[in-house]
Amino acid sequence: MTQADKIQEEGGALYSMDALATEGDADKKLQKKNWRLNAVLIVFLVILTVFLLYHYFYKSRNDVTTEDAYTAGRKHAISSQVSGYVTQLLVDDNQFVYRGDLLLSVDHSDYVVAFNKARASVLKAEANIKAFRMIAEISHKTFPGRLRVAEGSLQIAEAQLMRAKADYRRQLTVMREGTSQQDIDHARTALEEAQARVASAQGDVTQAEPVESNLENAAAHVSQEEAALVEAKADLEQAEINLARTHIRAPCDGWVSQRNVEVGNFVKPGQQMMSIVPSEVWIVANYKETQIQGMKPGQKVDISINAFPELRLQGHVDSIQLGSGESFSTFPPENATGNFVKIVQRIPVKIRIDTGLPLNSRPLPLGLSVEPVVHIE
Repeated sequence: MTQADKIQEEGGALYSMDALATEGDADKKLQKKNWRLNAVLIVFLVILTVFLLYHYFYKSRNDVTTEDAYTAGRKHAISSQVSGYVTQLLVDDNQFVYRGDLLLSVDHSDYVVAFNKARASVLKAEANIKAFRMIAEISHKTFPGRLRVAEGSLQIAEAQLMRAKADYRRQLTVMREGTSQQDIDHARTALEEAQARVASAQGDVTQAEPVESNLENAAAHVSQEEAALVEAKADLEQAEINLARTHIRAPCDGWVSQRNVEVGNFVKPGQQMMSIVPSEVWIVANYKETQIQGMKPGQKVDISINAFPELRLQGHVDSIQLGSGESFSTFPPENATGNFVKIVQRIPVKIRIDTGLPLNSRPLPLGLSVEPVVHIE
């Protein structure tokens, strides 16, 4: 081996030793860097864990949420109160209407006839009252006067009877030569006629005597016609109401929904034709009975709506229903009979929306799925 080869070999060995030293330093730097990254990651995880624990124990541990919630509101059912064919329809689906706006009209021909007939009955009853009042006023003079006339006729008849009796008695006491059988017969006939006139006059007096009763009868006729007038006016009022009901108007401001009537349809009383939904909307959240402990009106609520995830609404608890949904059902459970299985009940909670809705926007549709979070203090 030459001197040059030795030098080259020694140089290669030195280079190898330097390379190994360099690689060892790089490994130490990489290990130190990884340790720093691991330390930072551990510190971050510790901080995150502490934050989550703080948020749970001090912020979210009193938050109560449920997915069994939906938007709710009032729905005014529009039904017909009279029967007939729809002749005019002025609204369409989802149209906004104001209170008092005409929605539709029902054929009113029959109701106009009934109204005119009822008005004629009122006029007839008023005329009858006027006539019977005049008769009652005249009766206060007619019946007492009739009694006095009958009593006067009776007095005249009794006087004529006394004269007839005297004439007949004189004919019987006169000597036979001073009278004739014909004069006796005439006197007897005059006596019988006078007796008949007295009987007739007594009968007239008897008929004319109940003056007060006759006056009361005349007043009763007036009262009867007054009652007929009241009945006729009631019929007229009912006919007027039925005529007005042929024009169906909006009971409040809102949107037309569930319209199921068309022009030409025959409608009956009580038949629902559409609904009016006002703008007022709230949340009904059915919380478990184990979740409402500590819940009370006025507590703040965060609301998210599945259909509009961009909305972040805020509200408050308005009221808590005094009873579960099953207790108000048509057939409530009878836990005192049969086998009992405990089921966690749900209590409806009414939540009002305070802020978060865009201005001048349409209200939320009813029945949307909602996730409310109640912050229990």
